[in-house]
Amino acid sequence: MSYSKFSLKTVKEKFGITLVEDQSLFDLSQIPSVTISPYLELTLAEGTSIALAINTEKSRSEWIIAPILTEVRKQVHAQISLFSGRSFTVDRKRGLYGQCDYLLSLSPEQLYIAAPAIAIVEAKKEDIVAGLGQCIATMYAVWLFNERENRPLPWVYGVVTTGTTWKFLKLRDRTVYIDRDEYYFKENELPRRKRTGYQNQKRVSCSSLCNFRYSLPWFLTYLAIIPS
Repeated sequence: MSYSKFSLKTVKEKFGITLVEDQSLFDLSQIPSVTISPYLELTLAEGTSIALAINTEKSRSEWIIAPILTEVRKQVHAQISLFSGRSFTVDRKRGLYGQCDYLLSLSPEQLYIAAPAIAIVEAKKEDIVAGLGQCIATMYAVWLFNERENRPLPWVYGVVTTGTTWKFLKLRDRTVYIDRDEYYFKENELPRRKRTGYQNQKRVSCSSLCNFRYSLPWFLTYLAIIPS
């Protein structure tokens, strides 16, 4: 079993994970706004329509997710490292191995994954819920990796995203909090997405992405702990 084989059911059973699903993880009124670069604004304005027209996991990852994560790294002056498609083996016997779609570390080291790792980003074409088990398994592996390297952190963060829809998570020990809200933006006038069983979805336009606090509050909340 690798990360990609985990479902919510199997990750709970195998690692004794407790899920908390009835909380909002962010107080948007307390998150400061950040102006994104003209490059990201242009990239999303042009790339989102291409990604959604092709409508594959790869296109969404390349045209939407990767530019946003690159912007996150830019906003903190490359004090974090960002990895895509890298192998991350922590405990093969327990199934904690495989590739990460995206992994962020507090270390600026870009040639290898150095502790403390902080966040996992799992890209999915459409089904957010289907990616939660895989994301949580990788987050738990990050928790163990940081402890093994003697660089533990209070929290490990995660997100499952289609590029236009973002579901955030955070983990401490064996408890995972899954945000009851989803954060997403639309490209021009995309049809309204159906509810996924979670309440209070928040919608903003693609042009409103210049204000990160509505679409990516988790990044700003977390990155606030990094010294400028």
